Amino acid sequence: MSSTWQSWLTRIFFGALIVLGCLLVGDYGVSIDEPTDHYNGAVSGKYVAEVLFPTFGQHDSTVARIRSLASHNNNDHGVVFELPVAGLGRLFTHGQPARYYLLRHLLIFLVFVLGTWALYRLSWLRFNSQVAGILTAALLVLSPRMFGEAFFNGKDIVFLACFTLAMYTLACLLQQPTFGRTILHGAATGLAIAMRLPALILVFFTVGGFVVLALYPSSADSVARRRYSGILAVYLLVATLGVIGCWPYLWEAPLTRFALAYRSLSHYSWPFTTLYLGQFHLATQLPWHYIPVWLLITTPLPYVLAAFVGLISSLWQLLGSRGHHLRTFAGRLDLLLIGWLLCPVVSVIVLKSTLYDGWRHLYFVYPALLLLAVRGLLLVVKSLKRPTVRWLGAGLLALFGLETLRTAVRMMQLHPYEHLYFNHLSAPVVEQQFERDYWGLAFRQGLEWVLAHDPAAPVTVSSDVQDMLYANTLLLPSTEQARLRLVPKGSPLPPARYFIANYRWHPQPYPDSLGPEVYAIRAEGIRILSVFRRSGSVPPK
Repeated sequence: MSSTWQSWLTRIFFGALIVLGCLLVGDYGVSIDEPTDHYNGAVSGKYVAEVLFPTFGQHDSTVARIRSLASHNNNDHGVVFELPVAGLGRLFTHGQPARYYLLRHLLIFLVFVLGTWALYRLSWLRFNSQVAGILTAALLVLSPRMFGEAFFNGKDIVFLACFTLAMYTLACLLQQPTFGRTILHGAATGLAIAMRLPALILVFFTVGGFVVLALYPSSADSVARRRYSGILAVYLLVATLGVIGCWPYLWEAPLTRFALAYRSLSHYSWPFTTLYLGQFHLATQLPWHYIPVWLLITTPLPYVLAAFVGLISSLWQLLGSRGHHLRTFAGRLDLLLIGWLLCPVVSVIVLKSTLYDGWRHLYFVYPALLLLAVRGLLLVVKSLKRPTVRWLGAGLLALFGLETLRTAVRMMQLHPYEHLYFNHLSAPVVEQQFERDYWGLAFRQGLEWVLAHDPAAPVTVSSDVQDMLYANTLLLPSTEQARLRLVPKGSPLPPARYFIANYRWHPQPYPDSLGPEVYAIRAEGIRILSVFRRSGSVPPK
């Protein structure tokens, strides 16, 4: 394929991806974390505005209701994404929650597109093929959980994009260590760390990359080793300034507050349990295999198998070449990819980190898995040239293609619940063994059904996960919100007419006292939400 056609293929791919996102963005509910995340951004936005404009918001009742940064309990959370989104929401949505969350979901998706582009460029660099880059990007888009959460997960998907962008700038820097690329990589690192502190591993990757350059130089290296220390010094300076500049919490006392934020992360204790392999475990006391199992059951199986082939091949070549492979740019990237995939996973296992909601906290390692998967696929393609294994290679490629096509079809069937994809587990197994809709997106559809089938005013609704219920009322038209009354759990008020069940912490059936189930939502047979109507209430028309 000529370079012109490859360029056109790239434009078509990313253009179609953006168009697809614009068409689908309005289909998703509001996740349980989004109202809190938005408020975190608003608090930091108010702080920044008051620093720049001391009289900001003095006569604005909306601004007055926002807490100060000093008194906010989540003030140490990174707001690289949330702060500008809160500002754009104030400018363009005029206090209308439904419009704000539509804008927010679109912006999350556009950041995902940026991360997909960075992965495409990184793959192009590693395999010296634009087509390989497009293939890697396509595998990310055809990863159901990643694609679905790319519309509402402003934490993990945005961090995945930021981290991938920083890894791309690191690859560019290792390829040609110039001060311009150093500044760019330092800025990308600062952005990623300000987003989430686990991005500190980028500093170790960068320093380690230059250690490899120094120990295993090649004839293609054009920069003298004595300049590496200067490049690293500039990098660390720019990264430090980037972290401080992108994180308003640090402005008044950078070192002290950074240490406090790191300590908070290290000792973070989520006080709830997570359903894993049929048992409820404290999020602070999970089995070592929690992350590997979740990764294996929620990633398309061909990607995992191809990544395993790519990982073994990379390790074999690195260990068998006695350092020769590290003298090549491809070898250095292979070492980087292995570290990217394995180091975070091993560290959370060894440190027994607090984890919940599947493996979302480690989504940022997923691009490394896909890059290794493409390496594995390219090895299979290469085997087609060998008559003895040609038919085996062709069969494996056909199976990979068919299973990937099946994944795409399943994504369409799951929509808008792609985040509930399990590769080969049956619905009864999932319902008894694992968490389901822990984001709570199905509440939107449940509320819309209740309001469409019950003309009463008011319509009373309650749930065992009240935050999820509330979050999805924000997408309702104002006229429908006016008809709705949320009855908190344990309220002295009469029981609500409708009870909406989520099953996050309730894998067993709900009691008959809630009334008959009048509506249910399933994702590939997995029950993710039920609507119960209490006995004696007026039946909907």
